[in-house]
Amino acid sequence: MATTMFFDEQIVKDAARSGNKITLEFGRSSYLEGENLIYIIVDGKTLILDEVTGRKIYDSMSDLGRYLGYDRK
Repeated sequence: MATTMFFDEQIVKDAARSGNKITLEFGRSSYLEGENLIYIIVDGKTLILDEVTGRKIYDSMSDLGRYLGYDRK
């Protein structure tokens, strides 16, 4: 599998505030038939998104970032 990682962090605060670290990684993968697709790994569980789902998540995250003001510096 060819991948290009764009994000890899251990996040200390989870929603349950248990103090456990959660590892989040995402990037580009060509694992499925050579297509460039988004992959997401959360605590060792890997998801490879088809193009339609990847575009939906991208659009939704972009909308969320704008709503939260992350697009302003």
